[in-house]
Amino acid sequence: MLWLLILIIVVLLLIIFLLNFYRDPKRKIPKGDNILSPADGKVIGILKFKQDKVRVNKGLFGKIETLAKDIAKECYVISIFMSVFDVHVNRAPIDGKIISVKHEKGKFFAAYDLKKSLQNEKNEVIIKNNKVGKVKVIQIAGFLARRVVCKVNKNEKVIKGR
Repeated sequence: MLWLLILIIVVLLLIIFLLNFYRDPKRKIPKGDNILSPADGKVIGILKFKQDKVRVNKGLFGKIETLAKDIAKECYVISIFMSVFDVHVNRAPIDGKIISVKHEKGKFFAAYDLKKSLQNEKNEVIIKNNKVGKVKVIQIAGFLARRVVCKVNKNEKVIKGR
């Protein structure tokens, strides 16, 4: 009888956790030519990256160069860590048209380790906006959230914040 009670409690806690994890609350979206954060969470890194004439082939900068080559020669890489308590829905940071969606299988290192997590399973979505230009959103799976679900497709129009 005790095991049944424990099982019921565990199932209820799991249901509550999943309802919290997959929630999608309404957001108030600011107007104007701004770029929104595509994810809830904690900013764990902001890195200004500039491609030099000398090619970088190794380490973190080599990985970033590979990820940024289809966007710009100079850009900012902003890493946002989503804990299990954050909303796990990504939103479009700008209005625009999806010009590329690319899924890549990979490993499942801890998401807060920027260097290692770039080897994880990921989705790369490029959005083109007439005023801002191109913005790339990279969704990276972590050790716990071991998959990335992308609900946009190439040539689809997206609205900032949705």
